[in-house]
Amino acid sequence: MNKNIAVVGSGSWGLALSNHLAECGNNVKVWSFTKEEKELINNEHKCMFIPEMILDEKIVCSNDLKEVVQDADYIFHVTPSKFTRNIFKDYKDYVQNKPIIICSKGFEESSLKTLDQIFEEEMPNVKIAALSGPSYAIEVANHIPTAIILASKHDDVLEEVSDLLMNEYMRIYSSKDIIGVEVGGALKNIIAFCAGICAEMNFGTNAQAALITRGLAEITRLGISMGADKHTFYGLSGLGDLFLTCSSDESRNRRAGRLIGKGMKIEEVQKEIGMTIESIDNIKIAKKLSETYNVEMPIVNAAYDILYNNLKPEDAVKMLMTRTKKFENE
Repeated sequence: MNKNIAVVGSGSWGLALSNHLAECGNNVKVWSFTKEEKELINNEHKCMFIPEMILDEKIVCSNDLKEVVQDADYIFHVTPSKFTRNIFKDYKDYVQNKPIIICSKGFEESSLKTLDQIFEEEMPNVKIAALSGPSYAIEVANHIPTAIILASKHDDVLEEVSDLLMNEYMRIYSSKDIIGVEVGGALKNIIAFCAGICAEMNFGTNAQAALITRGLAEITRLGISMGADKHTFYGLSGLGDLFLTCSSDESRNRRAGRLIGKGMKIEEVQKEIGMTIESIDNIKIAKKLSETYNVEMPIVNAAYDILYNNLKPEDAVKMLMTRTKKFENE
């Protein structure tokens, strides 16, 4: 049976999901912040950030959150993490008992909360799921086989939302570890940013393999301290997403790192990329989390110092390579 779907957010991932859900036979309404995007979606069936993606003509876009959310059966929230709380406040009166599927990756800077904690704080009885994993929007739009993970405490949400999304080119795995899925999805962007810097410095695959492996160790240490299951980080939302974003310039976070490696300033990088760069938004937060939970995260610290303390990338690498000897599992 076809469902009414609300997608809150009209970026590349929001529209790729909208298109996928529409092709699966659902009725999809998308909320966009701008009139320009609304008209582009409704009149030309295009995405501003992926011009080659042609949207299903059944997709309707509105600038009115009430219009998008109130008659929906499910809500997919796909806005930049830093705007999550304020946007949710604008539509939470229309949620009622609808499940919300978080498709964004990040934390709230002021509170250091994961996104599911924000929703639950604003609306304690809301049913939450988090969708994450290795999934470039353009590849989903082009029907490239993709496997991602859906995490929720609610069995009915896992069952129903998986059925909404699964077909011959998208496979959904389930998890109860929503904290682990969120932490992995948020922190991998920072490691991808560092991978971009390494690529710009012409480091080879040895360095990339070391960065991915040690980056995963940092993510796992913090995640466990925050209450996650360590096994989650060796799955799709951890290792899978980390490998994807560190390995290709399709990742805006890796591209941002390359631009920093060229000597650009943060403001120049943000203008060049033209979309939210979650790694830059979340590096300060990751550093605060490492201090709050007393977790050693040398790669995160190096990225922070490059961005905010004028540390040269080559000096950051030297610092990381000459740290005190350790056992690998420490």
